[in-house]
Amino acid sequence: MDPKPIGLSPRSTVRGRPRTTNTREDPCARCGRNIPRLAARWPEGRLCNICYFDAIHTRGICPECLQHRLLPGPPNADGQPICATCAELSYDFHCDRCDAEAGHHRGRLCARCALRDDLQGLLGGEPSAPALVALVDSLCASDRPESIIVWKRSSKVQALLRGLGDGSIPVSHEGLDAASSKQAEHLRALLQHHGLLPQRDPYLPRFELWIDAKLDGLPDEVRQPVQHFATWHHLRRIRAKAASGASTRGPVHSAKQEITETVKFLVWLHETYQRTAATCTQLDVGEWLASGPTTRTAIRTFFVVAKKARLNTAVTIQHRSAKTSPSLSQDQRLAWIHELLTGTSESLPYRVAGMLLLLYAQPLVKVVSVPTTFVDDGVTGMSITLGAHPTDVPEPFASLVREHLAARPNLRTGAGPESPWLFPSTLAGRHLHPNTVMNRLRDLGMNLLGARNRAIGELVLECPPSLVAEALGYSTQVAFLHADKTAEPWARYAGRSIRQP
Repeated sequence: MDPKPIGLSPRSTVRGRPRTTNTREDPCARCGRNIPRLAARWPEGRLCNICYFDAIHTRGICPECLQHRLLPGPPNADGQPICATCAELSYDFHCDRCDAEAGHHRGRLCARCALRDDLQGLLGGEPSAPALVALVDSLCASDRPESIIVWKRSSKVQALLRGLGDGSIPVSHEGLDAASSKQAEHLRALLQHHGLLPQRDPYLPRFELWIDAKLDGLPDEVRQPVQHFATWHHLRRIRAKAASGASTRGPVHSAKQEITETVKFLVWLHETYQRTAATCTQLDVGEWLASGPTTRTAIRTFFVVAKKARLNTAVTIQHRSAKTSPSLSQDQRLAWIHELLTGTSESLPYRVAGMLLLLYAQPLVKVVSVPTTFVDDGVTGMSITLGAHPTDVPEPFASLVREHLAARPNLRTGAGPESPWLFPSTLAGRHLHPNTVMNRLRDLGMNLLGARNRAIGELVLECPPSLVAEALGYSTQVAFLHADKTAEPWARYAGRSIRQP
């Protein structure tokens, strides 16, 4: 078996800018690079910007004096950094305003105090509104305030903060809807995460705006039936889901496709035969479906609704079943597992997500929404709850999950470290969008549907489909369907010994 999976397209996982070097022989005292610019000159020698930044952001218990404080000093004999006093650094790292021992960012102010000055300047002074006071406090309390300082340099962010400060943009969902930008969505997520705005489904408002934009400019013969379909079928159903707290990402995605395909069909029907949804015939639908891609079958739901509403009772479209089911070979599945466990072709979070797909046949929509509480790492080993009961996580994948849990990304800015998600998003309080993970793994070269089909196919070969369904959150119908495809019906399990992993 080829150890490398077919189609592998590795990406660079090195973060940050390339480290520059200089031709002069004046190396950094810590990393040994010939540095073009001096960040600091300490008793040990010159320090480059990278080593200086690391030094002024390292906190802990000094191994020499056993005090918890900033540890900017060079490593001691045991390789552990030490505090400024023990390192005999004469520089005073305390902030002149808050007296916190931290690196100075602007003059003798720490990054948090400098950020607070900048935010208050953009808001027009120290805010009095409780929501803005709490917003400033949460941003300044971030683990990495320097990132917020860089973020607020954007002219769009500055305009948004000025609007919040002078009241032209209310601190409300409606105010942020009017601002309509990525920066406004970032602030909305932050305000919701800290309880400064009520929680709101992120997809429903965008879907309502999308419907209005989709209907704009359509002829009345097309617009009226589509508006009825979009509003009374899809929008009403999605509003009910949002009110119950269920995720609307999938329903909104499906609704958009069905509405888009319906608009295409009715525009074609109107322009080609001057007929409408009410006068459409079975032959018109047959011609449309036969002359284009399979996505055109998404108009089926429109005609189901039209028949119930007595708009058109003459057209019937059968439910379409996929003729083929893509699947990786078992050798390729094992090659991908080996690559994600041991390779460096992708960063750690996406390797963990890919492993949950390859080992447990989990759809990525479900993977990204797994909370950390579903992972239990006890004395007997690690388990993860994906269905009705916990499932064991074998080594070396368990070690990979531990490494990921210890260094989850996107926790050092305004969201804080308390995100409940296994895969936190850059938006506070939210998990990664499934499309983000899908695109990264596809770019890596993985056939996602083929990988999931092979994974569940192998699982139902090893265990009864009903047990696989219960453990992994599948329906029993789907598990038995995959068992049938792999020629392992339930009757064959009688008297069959299950191989141990």
